Amino acid sequence: MSQYYNPHRTRNIYNPKSKEPFKLSRSRIEQFLNCPRCFYLDRRLGVAQPPGYPFNLNTAVDTLLKKEFDIHRAKNKAHPLMKEYGLDLVPFQHEKMDEWRENFKGVQYHHKLTNFTVTGAVDDVWVDAPTTPNPSSGRRGTTLYVVDYKATSKDEEIKELNKPWQDGYKRQMEIYQWLLRKNGFVVSDTGYFVYCNGKTDKKAFDGKLEFDINIIPYKGSDKWIEGAIKDARKCLRSNKIPKQGKDCDYCAYRKAVEKVVL
Repeated sequence: MSQYYNPHRTRNIYNPKSKEPFKLSRSRIEQFLNCPRCFYLDRRLGVAQPPGYPFNLNTAVDTLLKKEFDIHRAKNKAHPLMKEYGLDLVPFQHEKMDEWRENFKGVQYHHKLTNFTVTGAVDDVWVDAPTTPNPSSGRRGTTLYVVDYKATSKDEEIKELNKPWQDGYKRQMEIYQWLLRKNGFVVSDTGYFVYCNGKTDKKAFDGKLEFDINIIPYKGSDKWIEGAIKDARKCLRSNKIPKQGKDCDYCAYRKAVEKVVL
């Protein structure tokens, strides 16, 4: 057995009889939408999907972008990209920003109806250019804009999210918007993807990878989230394993193995 992967765990499992809030991350909600069966096996029975390979280059881009925008955050000034795209915004200053961006913490909200503590770690939050001397106070009424960083390398220039596999990106942003609203903030329906596309048309590598960077606006809607959370709770409280997702690769693999092994 791999030292990094325990296929059957005993922690973070939903117990219908427990009165304690159960933590439900943004990624688990996405898993439920993609495949209720895998979600149930994971959160109710403790059998998780095998982990994917870490995207270390993507993580490096994410880390460097955060450092870069944090420089402008500390100065309460717009990043040059914001100016280039005509956005009258600055990176949001708030005492919980580091916590909001930390995996396994993130922005949190206790959904009393389901007793789920819903969480999601944002990449960044921008805000209208300040008109008050103390933007770090986090005063309510200021409009926030959720920002998500994406890194890839495609031959074509990426200026819009028009591929089916990018629908998950949109839902991701909508959950972040919902979470911040539930924490009392005024949040714009419009969020922004800072999309970094690695260039492959250079003559040589020369020890560095260059990117084309676009800011892609997206107008989200969080109307689906309440229903999804309630459905996820209904799924976990059932004693019956649900049907697999329509396009679930994991379930398709399990079926194929059963045919040749059992």
